[in-house]
Amino acid sequence: MKSLVVYDSKYGNTEKIAKAIGSTLSKSGNVNVVHVEKAGITDIEKVEILIVGSPTQAWSPTPATKSFLESIHAPLHNMPVAAFDTRFKRTRLLTGSAARKIAKALKKKGSTLLAEPESFFVTGMEGPLLEGEIERAKSWAKELAKKPQ
Repeated sequence: MKSLVVYDSKYGNTEKIAKAIGSTLSKSGNVNVVHVEKAGITDIEKVEILIVGSPTQAWSPTPATKSFLESIHAPLHNMPVAAFDTRFKRTRLLTGSAARKIAKALKKKGSTLLAEPESFFVTGMEGPLLEGEIERAKSWAKELAKKPQ
């Protein structure tokens, strides 16, 4: 299984989650973990699963993540996808969820969600991640790998 994990990260927390997901998925196939500014459409065309993550900023994904999603012009033809974010551990009404907006944008492009969008939590604006979040990201990735493609 070829997977691509595309992420943006301001303080390194989302990058840590992306790398944990990537290292877990690499046990079941070829995985590339790429910062959103280095990801391209040709990367997407070569994968079987696309995972996109971003910190939640102003209730949304980062501008770079939004630009990446907008740059996907070709339909994703039911490509399995997943979305994640990092945010404060408070109700989504207060914090918003980049993952939900990423998932919605990917679905509009014709993809199929492998799982509900997932949030991983930080203790403050710059982090760090709450204890156990890396392990939870690895667990989430294991579940993604088990899903039928």
